[in-house]
Amino acid sequence: MKSKGFDKICKEIKQIKIQGAENVAKAAVSALMFRHDKKAIKKLLSLRPTEPCLGNSIKFVLWNMQRMPLEKAVKLAKKHFENSDRTITRIGSKLIKNGMTVFTHCHSQTVVNILLEAKKQGKQFEVWQTETRPLFQGRITARQLAKASIRVTHFVDSAARLALKKADIMIIGCDAITTTKVYNKIGSEMFSIIANKYDVPVYVASDSWKFDPEAVYGSETAIEERSPKEVWPNAPKSVKIFNPAFEKINAKLITAVISELGIFMKKSFIEELRRAYPFIFRKNLLRE
Repeated sequence: MKSKGFDKICKEIKQIKIQGAENVAKAAVSALMFRHDKKAIKKLLSLRPTEPCLGNSIKFVLWNMQRMPLEKAVKLAKKHFENSDRTITRIGSKLIKNGMTVFTHCHSQTVVNILLEAKKQGKQFEVWQTETRPLFQGRITARQLAKASIRVTHFVDSAARLALKKADIMIIGCDAITTTKVYNKIGSEMFSIIANKYDVPVYVASDSWKFDPEAVYGSETAIEERSPKEVWPNAPKSVKIFNPAFEKINAKLITAVISELGIFMKKSFIEELRRAYPFIFRKNLLRE
């Protein structure tokens, strides 16, 4: 039974039935309740290589297992995300002003929560957002915002420049942060470059546990390449399809990171992270 529960979670993460870095991380620590041997941890880490939030959450559980039962450590990890989400939502909503046009890409529940909170505060604004090929996660964003009666305009990815020309602010989520880069859904750097051209500030809303500590030691964050069939199920055999799920965004393009620690420029964010969560920088914790 334990193996079945573990395998079920792994399958749902790999097939993106569970999506979003924080949801993936919460599912991964739940999987530790079924199995937490070295082989199981290695399996979990392999599922979404561009999402260090998964690895940091497992690190947190392993670190705390030295002083408390596994079940309590897992609950604390999940509690972190609950508290973090509330704080980021509150902080991020302050950036939204009346009359703004907000641009966002793909689907980030963190970004959606910020926009929902701004709406609750009575602010009047609209959102222009992208469909996000090939899996159309942008439609999730559009549905959630429309349900909340927030004015939303849905753009095909290749029309994003037209949206950014008239946007006041760009807010996106992220899957990984390193000392020099931010990693997010494919298209994010292209849109950040366009935003900078039009003097649109670019904010990344992210739980701080998405920082990839391996970058500090010279390792490069892996970029997940997904099945070509997601792009073109019946493509001619002679056509090669490249389907990267994420891309790097140069830190110079990012105005600031919105995290539960506050709104910080990149360097200051990492300094705050070291103080708040030293376990993240424990290099060998996942191998001990």
